[in-house]
Amino acid sequence: MSEISQLYQDMILDHNKNPRNFGALKPCTHFAEGYNPLCGDHLNVYAIMDGEVLKDVHFDGNGCAISKSSASIMTQLVKGKTKQEIKELFSTFQHLVTAPMEEEADADKLGKLIVFAGVKEFPSRIKCASLAWHTLLSALENKSNMISTE
Repeated sequence: MSEISQLYQDMILDHNKNPRNFGALKPCTHFAEGYNPLCGDHLNVYAIMDGEVLKDVHFDGNGCAISKSSASIMTQLVKGKTKQEIKELFSTFQHLVTAPMEEEADADKLGKLIVFAGVKEFPSRIKCASLAWHTLLSALENKSNMISTE
């Protein structure tokens, strides 16, 4: 394993064992529940919006290391951003985990999210990595139905 791959794996494991912004955030202004039936990941996302700006965001639930670490890193990166900025970051992240391997990732835009570049090698894990993102977007749009990756 290359040194960079080991660093990425260590970061994912750290965020899985010590997730940031983990736990219910109550009261909150926005909430959504997400579920990945393929592997059983189940996350709740709690957000506090001030106009178009995300002031705070937390998550809780159960999931695999990829799902939990993605949610943890996501919550760190989206605080203070507008809905539009979050949608753009999600789009960049989705491209990272789904684009062909030969396409270069824009590390400047992704920050810590670059650790998920290897997920595309395991197509079933793409849904694990993106569950928190889909759930956050649903929360920001005040959609009340459970988000599913299926």
